[in-house]
Amino acid sequence: MFRTLALAATAAATLAAPALAEPYKVGIAAEPYAPFYSPASDGSWSGWEIDFADALCAEIEADCEITPVAWDGIIPALNTGKIDMIVASMSITEERAKQIAFSDKYYDTPTGVIALRDSKVEPTPEGVKGAYLGVSVGTIHETYARTHFSETAADIRSYPTVDEELQDLAAGRIDAVIGDMLAMMPFLDTKAGAACCEYRGAVNSDPAILGKGVGVGLRKEDSELLERVNSGIAAIRENGTYDKISEPYFEGLDIYGS
Repeated sequence: MFRTLALAATAAATLAAPALAEPYKVGIAAEPYAPFYSPASDGSWSGWEIDFADALCAEIEADCEITPVAWDGIIPALNTGKIDMIVASMSITEERAKQIAFSDKYYDTPTGVIALRDSKVEPTPEGVKGAYLGVSVGTIHETYARTHFSETAADIRSYPTVDEELQDLAAGRIDAVIGDMLAMMPFLDTKAGAACCEYRGAVNSDPAILGKGVGVGLRKEDSELLERVNSGIAAIRENGTYDKISEPYFEGLDIYGS
């Protein structure tokens, strides 16, 4: 009888104990996007957005694990529960906001053009007349280029990664690339980039396509998590953590924007 009572008490205690929370799966694109996230040979990931995600999760007192997902499937992965949030340089756009919720922005960056030095490319429809342009597939930059430049450019070529389009630019196979300047500017500091190319400026504004900065993507029903994430972003901005993690990657540059 005493053994039966002991087992019953153990069972009751087990039922009463809270289940250990599963870590939040933080989705990043499986395609490298330096300096925001890049894989190491051991399978780990590093970069500014990895540091940002770590700081955010620490601030909201959540266990998180980085989960790479193919970029073109990252929103479906969120909505089907394979990941719990997107921290992958995803711009806040009206089209995406129909499918998922966004946090407040956590950085912003201009969309600009890097071109061959001997080209006459400028970041306008007239300025790309007859040019061969490179963009990263499935991005707002591809949408912008096809919307504003397709009638005047000779061709718009889509690449799986920024590195591949910049390699083709350096090789002279295209005349210019259009994309996130924070991701592309380090190329101009390389030997190949300095030899071939130069920055031609930002494209004209189109908030409907280019969005309102970059935010954390969340499921629409996760309103409580959204509040925690927004509070976390505000806190690390205020307590200096944001600037501390940004300085090694973007020395002297305010990536948050106005």
